[in-house]
Amino acid sequence: MKGPVDVVLSGGFLAFAEQAGFLKALEDLEIPVAAVCGTSSGALAGSLWAAGMPAHEVFRRLTEKSPLRQVRPSARPWRGLLSMRPVVRELTADLPRAFDDLAVPFGAGVIDALSVPHLLTSGPLPEAVAASCAIPGLFGPVWIGGQPWADGGVVDRTALPAWRRLRPERPVVMHWVESSVGMEPDAAEHLTVVRSPAAGAAFWDLGDVHARFARTREQTRRALGAT
Repeated sequence: MKGPVDVVLSGGFLAFAEQAGFLKALEDLEIPVAAVCGTSSGALAGSLWAAGMPAHEVFRRLTEKSPLRQVRPSARPWRGLLSMRPVVRELTADLPRAFDDLAVPFGAGVIDALSVPHLLTSGPLPEAVAASCAIPGLFGPVWIGGQPWADGGVVDRTALPAWRRLRPERPVVMHWVESSVGMEPDAAEHLTVVRSPAAGAAFWDLGDVHARFARTREQTRRALGAT
């Protein structure tokens, strides 16, 4: 595949190994990337990669400890059982302060208080990425600009429609992590989809992340190397 392309990383519950394996294949194939969009686990992996972190380091950073060890009970459990504040603190150490500080355009898929999907592309970056991972009910929302934002994957797992409006006619390579929810990416012109099985991970145990990283890397290399 020739570039440059925009990369869209779908939501996928705890699919950190899959996201990193996909990104590593892009590095292997030396595909130039012009911009990145991610939702939920895709926002986490995509933001770190867009900030210049190599894919193998994204993998290490997101899989070195179970997610359960990185969260704390919320002081407002009626908004969500767990707080995203520890996640924001960790992301602040790894990411630039704002979207504009990234070398390439980046978008994070979120929903507002009425569950309407939005694409955040400016403002504080660590908070936006954390918001994209804040599963309603389980996590409290992340407040940005006086508004609560949460995981966009509960409504739109790709944020592709909003991304298309922002960057029309751009060739897009999407990493689609399968989900039991059953939603499927829409067929569209200038869109290449690479599929990965659902991660099957849990908050207390991410499972065999090395095998899933290697599998997704190889699947992506085969899929994109032939286009």
